[in-house]
Amino acid sequence: MRIYEGSPRQDYEEVLRTIGAFLDQRGMGEILLTEVPDGFVVQGLVGSEARVSAWAEPRLEVEKETYTFVDDDITRFLEEAVARRDGDPGGSSGAPVVGQYEDTLRIIGRYIDQQKPRDIALLEQDGAYVIRVLMATRQGARHVLAEFTADELRSLVDAGLSWRGGRPPP
Repeated sequence: MRIYEGSPRQDYEEVLRTIGAFLDQRGMGEILLTEVPDGFVVQGLVGSEARVSAWAEPRLEVEKETYTFVDDDITRFLEEAVARRDGDPGGSSGAPVVGQYEDTLRIIGRYIDQQKPRDIALLEQDGAYVIRVLMATRQGARHVLAEFTADELRSLVDAGLSWRGGRPPP
């Protein structure tokens, strides 16, 4: 969160992780995330089954959805995530159920935290991400781009799991 109004966000790793958990719950894909002064705007594709008639096979309809998360929403998501991780959401195994976006956006958030940007935007296509961060320089602010392939992110997620004592998925 922000220390004071107008300051850079303090913990992208946890903020993006909690937004990722929301996206996983919605079944969202192919996301676009932009930081705005009071939070984040997220767009993505969501598929749902649609029946044409009782005799026809169901088909998948894909629609674009847009969500705006203000800082109060992010605070609530962070509190819910801590409560979820402190509980036993994974059942008897004790391992929390974590989805693709929760893990991936956490890794990207960690990278972004290291850059110390003023704001961010990211675009996902087929599991790869292009990230744009606004950086303060001596000459003023400028945007910097970074790219992560799906394979790079998968190996970073697997490495993170092994550091925490978990096992990467098969």
